[in-house]
Amino acid sequence: MRVLFVASELFPYVKTGGLGDVMAALPRALRALGADVRMLVPAYPALREALDLQGQAAAFPNLMGGGPARIYRAEAPGLPLYLLDQPAFFDKTGSPYGHPDDLPQRFAALAWAAAHLGRAGDAEGWRPDLLHGHDWPVGLMPAYVAYGAGPRPATVMTIHNIAYQGRFAAALLPELQLPRHAFTPEGVEFHGDIGFLKAGLRLADRISTVSPTYAREIQVADGYGLEGLLSHRNGELRGILNGVDRAVWNPATDPGLVSRYDAANLDRRGPNRRDFQIRMDLDEDAGAPLFAAISRLDPLKGLDLVLDNVDHLVSRGAQLAIIGTGDPHAEGAFRQAAQRHPGRVGVFTAYDEILAHRAFAAADVILVPSRQEPCGLTQLYAQAYGALPLVRRTGGLADTVVGATPHTLADDTATGFVFDKANGWALGEAINQALALFQHPAAWRQVQRRGMMTEFGWAGPAKAYLDLYATIPAKGH
Repeated sequence: MRVLFVASELFPYVKTGGLGDVMAALPRALRALGADVRMLVPAYPALREALDLQGQAAAFPNLMGGGPARIYRAEAPGLPLYLLDQPAFFDKTGSPYGHPDDLPQRFAALAWAAAHLGRAGDAEGWRPDLLHGHDWPVGLMPAYVAYGAGPRPATVMTIHNIAYQGRFAAALLPELQLPRHAFTPEGVEFHGDIGFLKAGLRLADRISTVSPTYAREIQVADGYGLEGLLSHRNGELRGILNGVDRAVWNPATDPGLVSRYDAANLDRRGPNRRDFQIRMDLDEDAGAPLFAAISRLDPLKGLDLVLDNVDHLVSRGAQLAIIGTGDPHAEGAFRQAAQRHPGRVGVFTAYDEILAHRAFAAADVILVPSRQEPCGLTQLYAQAYGALPLVRRTGGLADTVVGATPHTLADDTATGFVFDKANGWALGEAINQALALFQHPAAWRQVQRRGMMTEFGWAGPAKAYLDLYATIPAKGH
């Protein structure tokens, strides 16, 4: 099967969250199972600088009003790429979602280019059987397939976070090259706007999201207005857990660690802890329980619940490290907490990939108190590195962490700590549970090892996607 992945991020070149990590791993896992998977991504400067452009696959004189655009072939390690080179849209500094003045045209161009490759193929005759789009930036891709002429490849849309939907003014309809008859509830219209994600979810042949629990949640109460549509399409919706790329996230081989280790040699984590404490301006306290949060500072991530517990953590002898950026109020509040508790609270308000790896290798507990979490990769990385995840029971967190209880400790299934209500008191009770278990090193090591031995690789999810593709009726080209 020939499959074209289409997305706005690709690690290590462009990443704002977990989407980039998934795009780096899932296509390769599908290729390992025999699928001919390629990927279309914007030709951001970081990609053009890192990769050699190997030839032109298509050209457009003025795509979505952004001037000339070309699709070039390229090759990332183990993954053939198509790069949409359109300087007016993609030669921008900062986040790929910044510069909002041309945001709809920019990602409409990416979706339209994908549909073009789906219909016409590239200059060498490669044409995908299926287009697999990821999140709102390529939500119009199924619309361009549905409303255009010519061959119609199968389409799949994956929701990585339904909170981000891409809603833009209806007046942009002609500029985005959408026909007037597309602006209906059965098409791209969403509460009077053009809904990029809504269009993809309405018009794609199949829908997936990144965990079974999240698939259920977004049909009931957490769908941000799309619950009815998703419930209606329940039979075509699948929840498939993300995985961990063990070539990147493996403490036994991680080049960024001071000391590498595995489940049989957990004592080798010690040097990582000391190094991390120094980097985060924390006291070199070998006995203090070290809690860390590596996250966007976004209300959905629940870091305000951590703020409610800073003083409690410190009073219990623990240390806290925060790595992340986002809401300015939250950044300022965490900095104030570090000033209030020097040596016990450390804050780094940016995202640093190597520092994140070091945090997982150093921390005893990784805090993931999300109000909503489609899948979450943080808790999977934590388990792989022997840091116990402390999570709220929602989305993929509920599917991937087994909370420590007398029963789960006795049968050796516990991998972390779980709480239910999204408030500071409930998080505080879970912190107390973690601190209590920390006083029993043998039991703590048991949970560490169970987490490290849990298999969250990409082979299983890749097989599940192939099974989903196989449910789509064959289409004539």
